[in-house]
Amino acid sequence: MTIRHAVRGWLARHRQGAGAVAIGLSGGADSLALTAATVAEAGAVDALVVDHRLQPGSAEVAATAAETALELGCRSARVLPVVVDGVGGMEAAARRARYAALDSARGGLPVLLGHTLDDQAETVLLGLGRGSGARSIQGMAPYSPPWGRPLLEVRRATTRQCCTDLGLIPHEDPHNWSPDFTRVRLRTEALPLLEDILGGSAAVALARTAQLLREDNAALDAVAEDLLGSASREAVRAESAPGCHPVDYVALSCETLVTAPAAVRRRTVRTWLLAGGAKAVTAKHLQAVDELVVAWRGQGPVAVGGGDPGTRLVVRREHGRLTLALAERQDRDRRETS
Repeated sequence: MTIRHAVRGWLARHRQGAGAVAIGLSGGADSLALTAATVAEAGAVDALVVDHRLQPGSAEVAATAAETALELGCRSARVLPVVVDGVGGMEAAARRARYAALDSARGGLPVLLGHTLDDQAETVLLGLGRGSGARSIQGMAPYSPPWGRPLLEVRRATTRQCCTDLGLIPHEDPHNWSPDFTRVRLRTEALPLLEDILGGSAAVALARTAQLLREDNAALDAVAEDLLGSASREAVRAESAPGCHPVDYVALSCETLVTAPAAVRRRTVRTWLLAGGAKAVTAKHLQAVDELVVAWRGQGPVAVGGGDPGTRLVVRREHGRLTLALAERQDRDRRETS
């Protein structure tokens, strides 16, 4: 009943009733328990089973999961074979392929995922290890359209017990226990040690921290949005050095930005950069751009992730404003990225 209550609550908050949803079904205990509960609570459920094709017999595992979904009462069940290119590491590549397949097959429906409180705790620990700030350790949101996570307050042990009670046999993915993956080592080594030290409360405390940080981040983002409006000027074509092609985007007033607390100012700049085409804005990028505002010494432009093989996206301080422009890469830059 715990899992059904969690799904019922999620549907009430985010779907205004028991409408149709899709489910990302792996065949593991978490997604199987989620599927069984959602069939009982939602109007219709479409199961989407991603076959990563990384292990022998993966097609049979996927087919069995789809068959189980239909037996549980899903309206439909589809197997989605994907190609995992391995770029950026196998774990990240599989995740990209999985989410892309689910997104293309969902038919406009939200996709429920079986992430549990234990997964949330692991995510927070990963974020802490990266040291990239509150946004990184706020964990996964219950609903970040189109992805829904009804089980973020449910323990993994509960989903396993649910499968046992229903007579379901989950697939045990060997990758989930391979020490080659950082998340697995957190799951099997770090978290059990923390649970032992803190008396079994570590995962719950980490998940609660994520929830509180999401609330704090939402409040700070709202303040940053107001600052962005105040610091923005009408869209300009930056008057850049020869070889630069201006981006048709608003500039930011440094005089306005400098009056704000650093946390709000950097959030504002991050939003501005992403809206202007920057990719993967890092803490290093934000620090360098912030110095253009608060520690101006006539320094040159700051390159941020963006552009194409022939150009790069740069931030300049000009006449008391931050501007964003596409600058031609030097030959050395081109050699480094080729």
